[in-house]
Amino acid sequence: MYKALIDEYFSKNKDAMLNDICKMIRIKSDRQEAKEGMPFGEGVVKALEEALNIASNMGFETNNYDNYVGTVDFNDKEKALDILAHLDVVPAGDEWTVTEPYNPIIKDGKLYGRGAADDKGPAIVALYALKAVKDLNIPLSKNVRLILGTDEECGSADIEHYYNIEKEAPMTFSPDADFPVINVEKGGLKGNFKAEFKEDNAIPRVLSINSGVKVNVIPDKAEAVIEGFNKKEIEKYIENVTNKSGVKFTVNEENNKCIINARGIGGHAAYPESANNALTAILELLSSMDFAESEGFKRICAISKLFPHGDYKGDAIGVKMSDEVSGELTLSFTIFEYNTNGLKGTFDCRAPLCANDENSDFVQTLLRCYEMYSGKKGECIAIGGGTYVHHLKNGVAFGCTMPGTDNNMHGNNEFAVIDELILSAKIFTQAIIELCK
Repeated sequence: MYKALIDEYFSKNKDAMLNDICKMIRIKSDRQEAKEGMPFGEGVVKALEEALNIASNMGFETNNYDNYVGTVDFNDKEKALDILAHLDVVPAGDEWTVTEPYNPIIKDGKLYGRGAADDKGPAIVALYALKAVKDLNIPLSKNVRLILGTDEECGSADIEHYYNIEKEAPMTFSPDADFPVINVEKGGLKGNFKAEFKEDNAIPRVLSINSGVKVNVIPDKAEAVIEGFNKKEIEKYIENVTNKSGVKFTVNEENNKCIINARGIGGHAAYPESANNALTAILELLSSMDFAESEGFKRICAISKLFPHGDYKGDAIGVKMSDEVSGELTLSFTIFEYNTNGLKGTFDCRAPLCANDENSDFVQTLLRCYEMYSGKKGECIAIGGGTYVHHLKNGVAFGCTMPGTDNNMHGNNEFAVIDELILSAKIFTQAIIELCK
């Protein structure tokens, strides 16, 4: 009934929507040190203020929940639908080649910048879907609320705070993943381990290892400082590991020590097959070298055996498993710190966990809206990623990425396909109308 109107609306408002997404990308909003009134740092507060300002200028009522979460309400009627998006991003490395992470550009039909796909682009798309319903004067008998969070990438303490104040809507979808509808997510385990031991001064030895920034990001960099080897000796070991792993190493000699840097390919811990883990590669290198026997070196070798390079299915550690719906378990070693007195590490595990609500009216409505505008078959899918609705009773992930698109989420040169953003806006608009009519 409204398809022609919605198509025409976004043809006219495409540029305005993209401009607002670019405004958001320019704000560096990875989690930073907490300050008074800023639980996740200054950057995400600036992003939240900007997004709520955009919504307010559109004529919507907004609310700020202590700089944890912001909300945008369509009307003051009974709430039927929440759309849950986030404005925080993962840190950006220095290997971007198309543009700088916070300098958005449009090239070859893609919008590049940190947050273009995860999740600033989709958040603004959802806001414009509300605006489309409003500007087209389509009546809704119930309310749709856009929830804008600020801590999705680091544990979702923002949403915990919000749901301690507000109740869940009867229906929630998050544009924080892929189309058609994700109604099954693997269970998540973020594991930590640590050890302490006495320093052993026997040479050669490992002085330090450092790699990783976030539990859900596969590291593209790792560094080790060692003593007792010279550069030429180390390079002999490097050749074997590079040939096997594809990870590149460089060695520098400073003050009778050697600094080894590994460079792999970063990525999302839910999709380890698309990355090349620099941390597991440098551990493989070190464990292959003839260091003096010590408690610390024994631990390095043991950890490398548990997380061998290229094993992202938990085979070596003995937890490999799968099911028909959600697929195989993934296990990614993502953060590690080592010194001569101890170590600590963090891993990210996504385990198969089956659930199914695909026959509900809510899910079937979303699938129907997807089919109406995309021309593709709508079906429910399972993923290893944990989306924003992971812990909600009646929440699913819905967009904004179309099947087959790899937008480098959490990696360098993150992008969103512009046609997919526009298509998503149309689908969301139709879904709001049908779910809140």
